[in-house]
Amino acid sequence: MAEQKTVRLIITRQDGPNATPYEEEFEIPYRPNMNVISALMEIRRNPVNAKGEKTSPPQWEMNCLEEVCGACSMVINGKPRQACTALIDKLEQPIRLEPMRTFPVIRDLAVDRSRMFEALKRVKAWIPIDGTYDLGPGPRMPESKRQWAYELSKCMTCGVCLEACPNVNSKSDFIGPAPLSQVRLFNAHPTGAMNKKERLEAIMGDGGIEGCGNSQNCVQSCPKGIPLTTSIAALNREVALQSFRNFFGSDYD
Repeated sequence: MAEQKTVRLIITRQDGPNATPYEEEFEIPYRPNMNVISALMEIRRNPVNAKGEKTSPPQWEMNCLEEVCGACSMVINGKPRQACTALIDKLEQPIRLEPMRTFPVIRDLAVDRSRMFEALKRVKAWIPIDGTYDLGPGPRMPESKRQWAYELSKCMTCGVCLEACPNVNSKSDFIGPAPLSQVRLFNAHPTGAMNKKERLEAIMGDGGIEGCGNSQNCVQSCPKGIPLTTSIAALNREVALQSFRNFFGSDYD
């Protein structure tokens, strides 16, 4: 009888935010078309490590399972990515799973991404409207602008670009590539442009666009292929122009 094929995983565990990280190895039966999420769910069904010891099931986040929500971000074999699209057949074993270290660890592979969400609040990454009554259809975007703006709108706030960026760390207040790209997206919208100055001034302060070191790591790691460095380059120009406007007291483009 042929020996059953198995999958080996080494998971970095952490029992709480202030606990010491440790590694635990697991071995599970192989099934065709498995991804990392299905492997973790198999461990959760039967939380026994490779030594045969009963253990606590690993903790992680997930939601859509189709690379849309961004919740299942983790470091897989040294690369930050989405666990739902990481296929077992395409990964070198043993598969090493670690939490993203840019964000505080809650437990095991689950992290607190509040840093990124607070940055989105800072840059007003939404289009404010009065929702108390029907304002009718909004202004239309030119097709040429809509096409590249759509690419920016694919951001799922997964945090992978922040994990890959060497300038985003515990000693830096740099807001990171994703919030910067959202500034360009919402400033491009005909209604969002009303708050263009406010957004630009938000990234002109400490932790803003000057924190980018142009390492290009973000655009290489983005699961959605968003042109993050192109957005940052465009924002550098806009910020320079806004500085001149502020100096001369002008709000004209």
